[in-house]
Amino acid sequence: MSEQSTAPEQGAPSAQGAPSEPGAATSGTGIADRYREAMIPVFGTPQRVLVRGEGVHVWDDEGRQYLDLLGGIAVNALGHGHPALVSAITKQAETLAHVSNVFASAPQVELAEKLLRLADAPDGSGVFFANSGAEANEAAFKIARRTGRPRIIALENAFHGRTLGALALTHKEAYRAPFAPLPGGVEWLPAGDVEALRTALAPGDVAAVFAEPIQGEAGVRPLGADYLRALRELTREAGTLLVLDEIQTGIGRTGRWFAHQGVPGVVPDVMTLAKGLGGGFPIGAAIAFGPEVRGLLTAGQHGTTFGGNPLGAATALAVLGTIEEEGLLEHVRATGEALVRGIDALEDPRILGVRGEGLLRGVMLAEPLAPQVLQAALEAGFIINAPEPTTLRLAPPLIITAEELGTFVAALPALLDRAAQLAGAEEGN
Repeated sequence: MSEQSTAPEQGAPSAQGAPSEPGAATSGTGIADRYREAMIPVFGTPQRVLVRGEGVHVWDDEGRQYLDLLGGIAVNALGHGHPALVSAITKQAETLAHVSNVFASAPQVELAEKLLRLADAPDGSGVFFANSGAEANEAAFKIARRTGRPRIIALENAFHGRTLGALALTHKEAYRAPFAPLPGGVEWLPAGDVEALRTALAPGDVAAVFAEPIQGEAGVRPLGADYLRALRELTREAGTLLVLDEIQTGIGRTGRWFAHQGVPGVVPDVMTLAKGLGGGFPIGAAIAFGPEVRGLLTAGQHGTTFGGNPLGAATALAVLGTIEEEGLLEHVRATGEALVRGIDALEDPRILGVRGEGLLRGVMLAEPLAPQVLQAALEAGFIINAPEPTTLRLAPPLIITAEELGTFVAALPALLDRAAQLAGAEEGN
């Protein structure tokens, strides 16, 4: 981990006003070393030890302040410490935190009903609650298997999770190879190739097609309206389920409740959700659209211990209610457009453009410097992500303002300068 000055660079949030509560600045002391000793190293070396968050900012164990432009990878929809989440979690924890799924609870049922309304799901639809996106996709995988058809299609560059079923759908060979053999019958098609899709569906033996409206881990790559329409039309003709993975794109991230709602006529058979749904509390969901799809899983064929527990459901209801009450869908569209305008106005030849929708954006770079820009951004007080060498991913809390985003835009040319210096130093070593 490189050393950095506590003085912010151009456009960076000030380190002044860092947390002063007892333990806030010292609770991370030695944590990085202890992490290396105690944790299985699947995540590599942590970039920082974070000890506190408020709104769209977080602080590390040395008191440095950062503007959070990643939101826990599209998770912290309402930022950090939002009063609505704190209140909902506290109230529900005082009332009823967990019961087994042998019993029902009001928050669980209310959340299911709310999601069905927001998704415009037809009568007879249903929800299965899980704890994560991967688990939601496992449920969708099982629904597909229950059709009795042997083949499942996913798209090249897809990422659907790391449990074995979800991993079987994930395209990247490096993720899958160490854990073979995985559940079989999955094949991949090039995203956007309608003729390849038509040919693959022609035999009539495909159970489901899995697709992300925007492929986030591939570098924030939208499938596009025409291809989404083709997915829906061709799967319907073939009697094949269309499973839309909205784990990263759902819950207002694109300025709509779900990204597919931006394409009239595209309604999935199954939709999976997680990330922003709990605003930081672990919860996932698989929604089956219509009674026929809902009926593919029957009693005893799937389950979960924690899925849909009252505490998680109450938190998710608070997230959804706050998005509605604060008009965040419109806000996300406006701030996302302002971000793109600001980056375009830089007219920096090192930036090729911006992909994505709402507040899920990929800044495309002319050179493979994204890892170095990430490092420079941390030094300057910004948290971003580099899903691939030529793309910076931004997925900030939905509450972020255009002015706050503007500080990053203003700093971006200097970050690119610093990234080039870091790359040059790496080459010299």
